[in-house]
Amino acid sequence: MIQKKVCMLGSFSVGKTSLVRRFVETIFTDAYLTTVGVKIDKKQLRVDDQDVMLMLWDLYGEDEFQKMRMSYLRGASGFLLVADGTRRATLDKALALKTEADKALGPVHSVIVLNKCDLIDKWEIDAEKEKELCGSGWNIVRTSAKTGQGVEEVFTQLARAMLAK
Repeated sequence: MIQKKVCMLGSFSVGKTSLVRRFVETIFTDAYLTTVGVKIDKKQLRVDDQDVMLMLWDLYGEDEFQKMRMSYLRGASGFLLVADGTRRATLDKALALKTEADKALGPVHSVIVLNKCDLIDKWEIDAEKEKELCGSGWNIVRTSAKTGQGVEEVFTQLARAMLAK
């Protein structure tokens, strides 16, 4: 079986832990728990007739990129760049984190995750920004850890890209 390491990157409180819990355990809780350091989960998937074990590294969400985090990123085959649709600055932060990681480690498959689409009426990320990012070659998936919308899709999409490499 193929194993792939996936790191969840993004600011605090964007839903990284909730997305992992929804994907791995199919549960959601409104209780906010801050991730301290890194939490590693795993889940096996079948993608295009291949079994793959995703090792999911849920990293703490800081507003500043920290050198310590580089050691967590080494060996990653993919990143999920998680942004909270209700906070535009979190998208900018996710993209900045990706730029820093690419400088240090080289390019890695990534998908932008616009989380909290169950709160679409409160979104600060507009369709024009999404269109601009898509036009620049980004893969974007809207998700809701709360409802489960797009969660399986985003992990499967990233796994497929990593396997194609």
